Amino acid sequence: MSRHDQGGLSSAAARRLEYAIIGLGVVALLLIFQPFDIALFTAGGIIVVVAALANNLLPLAQPGVPKRSVAKAVMIVAMIFCLVLLISIAAAHLYGLFFLKPPDPSTASGKAQLSARPWYMHGFTWTVAVIACVLAGALVLQGRRRTGSEEGSGEHNHSTSPGE
Repeated sequence: MSRHDQGGLSSAAARRLEYAIIGLGVVALLLIFQPFDIALFTAGGIIVVVAALANNLLPLAQPGVPKRSVAKAVMIVAMIFCLVLLISIAAAHLYGLFFLKPPDPSTASGKAQLSARPWYMHGFTWTVAVIACVLAGALVLQGRRRTGSEEGSGEHNHSTSPGE
C-alpha cells in the first residue's frame, strides 16, 4: 500500500498547496508596493510575515505526504508565530522601560500614555497567548494519541530480557 493510499496528499492537492503558499507571498508584495492606501500596505506587511512562515510548509507540498503531517506542521508554525509575537511585545515593553524617558504627566500626551492600559491587560495579547497554549496542547495531545495508538497496535519493540 502506497503512502498516497493512506490519506496522503494527491498530486493536485500538493500543487494547490504549493500555489497557495507562493500566491500568498505574491499578494503580500502587491499590497506592500501599491501606492493607494496605507491600510492595504499594513495588510501587506502582516501577510508578508504570514507568507514567510508559510514557506516552511513548501517541502511538505509533495504528493503522498500525509495530511496529518501537513496539519501538524501548520500548527507548529502558528504556535511559533504566536510565541514570537508575545516575546516581541514583551521586548518592546522592556525597551520602553529601560531606554525611553518616562512620559511627562504635565502634557496631554503624557497623561494619555500614563492612563493607557498596560500591554499585558490588552485582549489581543491574551488572545495570542491563549492561541499559543491551545496549539501547544493540541500538539501534545496529538503526540500522545499517536504514541498510544502505536503501543496498542504492537508496533513497538518488546523486550526479550528474562524476567520481563
